[in-house]
Amino acid sequence: MAIKLYLFLFLAFFTFSKADDLGLLKLKLKEIQMTVYFQDYSGGPNATVVEITDPSHGLLSFTKFGAIFCTDDPITEGFEESSAQIARAQGIYVTSALDGSNTHVLISIVFINDKYKGSTLEIQGTSAQFERVREVAVVGGTGKFRLARGYATFETLSYDHASHYALIQCNLTVVHL
Repeated sequence: MAIKLYLFLFLAFFTFSKADDLGLLKLKLKEIQMTVYFQDYSGGPNATVVEITDPSHGLLSFTKFGAIFCTDDPITEGFEESSAQIARAQGIYVTSALDGSNTHVLISIVFINDKYKGSTLEIQGTSAQFERVREVAVVGGTGKFRLARGYATFETLSYDHASHYALIQCNLTVVHL
């Protein structure tokens, strides 16, 4: 028993020492809070969301269990469609609840503006699509957002049935290197 304890302590000390040699214990994490707007078109000639499982019927079936959607939404710094575009939301949604209440979200926010150009934030998790505000995890990032962790909330501010246009506010709280 004592040998196991000594072995454990030795391995813990060795691991801790190696992490310090790499400078991992001296890293300074930064926190950002950012609000951005997804300009989402689920129909028409300029659609930014398409169903890839059964698109033949014309209307998207967001509540159909197993439905899979691909997205490439422009993300703007303001809520107006004409506001400066700062990123793209590229990824997939899968309706993952039998009753259609949840989707599983896998989205990369790919920044194109000067401040964060080439950097990404990776968002993943279950989104309760009938809730007013939905929360999903930020699980990683690249570039200026290396080792990102945090959360994103999504709120649909408006939806126009005729044009299939939704304005979605995304609030991000992220810690990163």
